[in-house]
Amino acid sequence: MTCTPPPSGLDPAVAARLKRTADGLVPAIAQQYDTGEVLMLGWMDDEALHRTLTTGRCTYFSRSRQEYWVKGDTSGHVQYVKSVALDCDADTVLVQVDQVGAACHTGDRTCFDADVLPLAPAATDAAGDRTAQPRGTGVTGAPDPARPRR
Repeated sequence: MTCTPPPSGLDPAVAARLKRTADGLVPAIAQQYDTGEVLMLGWMDDEALHRTLTTGRCTYFSRSRQEYWVKGDTSGHVQYVKSVALDCDADTVLVQVDQVGAACHTGDRTCFDADVLPLAPAATDAAGDRTAQPRGTGVTGAPDPARPRR
C-alpha cells in the first residue's frame, strides 16, 4: 500500500524511496554507534526523519499522542545522531546514536533489557558453536567462494 506523506522538508529523493506503513510511518531502530547495542525502536514519518537528519538529535513520531518528540527533551537521555541508513527495502531506518543515559522510558539502558525470552534447549543446540568467525567475513572482507552471489 502506498501512503502519500504530508509535506515535509525531507529530501524528495529520500522521501520517494521510503516504504511507509498505512499511517505514513517507518520503524526507526536506534543503535549505539560504538558498541552496536540495539537501544530502542521508535517511529518516524517524513518530517521526523527530516528533523533527525538536520538537527543531529533523534526525533520520533508518537503514535499514541500523534505528535513529534525529541529523545531526551524531557528526560535528559539524549540521542546524538552519528549516522542514518535505510535498510535494503527502504522500509526501516537505522539511526546510529551516542546515547546519553537510558534509552528506555522505564529507565533501563535499552528497551530490550528487561524481558529476555528463554530459548528452548533445541534452539541453542541448533545454533552450535558460533564463536568461530564464518568464512568470508574476515578483516579483508573477501567473499566466500562457496557462497553463491545474489
